[in-house]
Amino acid sequence: MAFIDCHFFSETLGLSTSMYVILPQKTKQQIGLSGAAGNGKHPALYLLHGLSDDHTIWLRRTSIDRYVAPLGLAVVMPAAQRSFYTDMAHGLRYWTFVSEELPALAREFFPLSGAREDNFVAGLSMGGYGAFKLALRCPDRFAAAASLSGAVDIANTAQNVEEAKRVEWANIFGDLKALPGSENDLMHLAARVARSEGPKPALYAWCGTEDFLYQGNLRFRDHARAIGLPLTYEEGPGAHQWAFWDEKIQRVLEWLPLRRM
Repeated sequence: MAFIDCHFFSETLGLSTSMYVILPQKTKQQIGLSGAAGNGKHPALYLLHGLSDDHTIWLRRTSIDRYVAPLGLAVVMPAAQRSFYTDMAHGLRYWTFVSEELPALAREFFPLSGAREDNFVAGLSMGGYGAFKLALRCPDRFAAAASLSGAVDIANTAQNVEEAKRVEWANIFGDLKALPGSENDLMHLAARVARSEGPKPALYAWCGTEDFLYQGNLRFRDHARAIGLPLTYEEGPGAHQWAFWDEKIQRVLEWLPLRRM
């Protein structure tokens, strides 16, 4: 695998930002690792970080480069601050950045496929929310999305957010009372995709039963089942911790509908 620490200017954000990128490489002589790569442009997984992390976290806390090496899968890990991957009411336009500018630049810089069947997104916590939002708002561009311990019931959570965090959340989402039914409400987006005749991304969610986001994951699971939206849901003992996410990202890679090289 090739690893690129990529620094670039974002016209959307109006500042210089960063992303980590892992690119497939055919290798035979690396000790303990053999790499695979197709002959054309690479399929890509956009891997999103959580609220208190940055674009470096997946490489620092997991062995994601080793896990994807035999798959011929590129991984793009952008920095998104504490934005909830949203065009913030008082802040920067991170939704436009991650949904429009980032994929376009990544394909401009690197040999990545633009085909829907070759594009996937996953994340943890805030990144799980971002992953599902990308897939549900852009179902014509992402074949699959995975959420690990995701903040997938954000509209309900916002109504009960503690006072100390209310200002930050209002800076991100605006009027919190207007969040249900909006373009930032995953329940609303899921229902719209379920009703549509267009493509429906495959969805995967995992959450630990001791996680503070567990009840929200159950609500999203039950909502998806009620509206007939396909969702692979799994759970198990675990809290909001990297030991579980390192294990479960491997499950996500097994689940992804990758085309044979």
